[in-house]
Amino acid sequence: MIDLYNVTKYFKTAGEKKYILNNVTQHIPSGVNVGLLGRNGAGKSTLLRMLGGIDFPSSGIISSPNTFSWPMGLAGGFQGSMTGRQNVKFVCRIYGKSEYEIENSIESVREFAQIGDYFDMPIKTYSSGMKSRLNFGLSLVFDFDYLIIDETLSVGDKNFQEKSKKALRKKIETCNVLLVSHSMPVLKEICDVGIVVHGGQIHYCDNIDDAITTYNKINK
Repeated sequence: MIDLYNVTKYFKTAGEKKYILNNVTQHIPSGVNVGLLGRNGAGKSTLLRMLGGIDFPSSGIISSPNTFSWPMGLAGGFQGSMTGRQNVKFVCRIYGKSEYEIENSIESVREFAQIGDYFDMPIKTYSSGMKSRLNFGLSLVFDFDYLIIDETLSVGDKNFQEKSKKALRKKIETCNVLLVSHSMPVLKEICDVGIVVHGGQIHYCDNIDDAITTYNKINK
């Protein structure tokens, strides 16, 4: 579960405060896959990072006993001067994997990402799509309570997108998902419940279809 208590998040722009959340209290139950919807700039990705403990509210508390992955769709977070292989090895060591587990993880990520020789080239030579592929593959080799996904499923060609969805479906048999996506079919396929971010507030819906309906009304 994830609990928000009187959470406010804002950014200062041109001397004014742009509110992502304004004094929000909400309980998100355990055992559900959560879709985050909202207009561009509404703060979906910011909320996603806060729910996962990667970003922090300006005030209030977000608490959860669960473990969270890093945002799988974001191209940042890698050391640019290190190769893909070196980055994977480094992250595996941070998370305490054995040398045997590290070698297996490296091979799994290399095979999944499908970036060829670039796997042994510096990350700074990668396109954002290549970084996202590596990021997605790396997340799959760890066991988190929640996978945090920010539009990753739209990366790459149709075959890779289908491969990602298949891998994700298998992974969520043993974990849950916090997913930001503009694809309604993907949200319907993967998510159980939905959160619509709008005007500094969140609208929690126990059914993803209701969340999509709410989002569509806001967009009219």
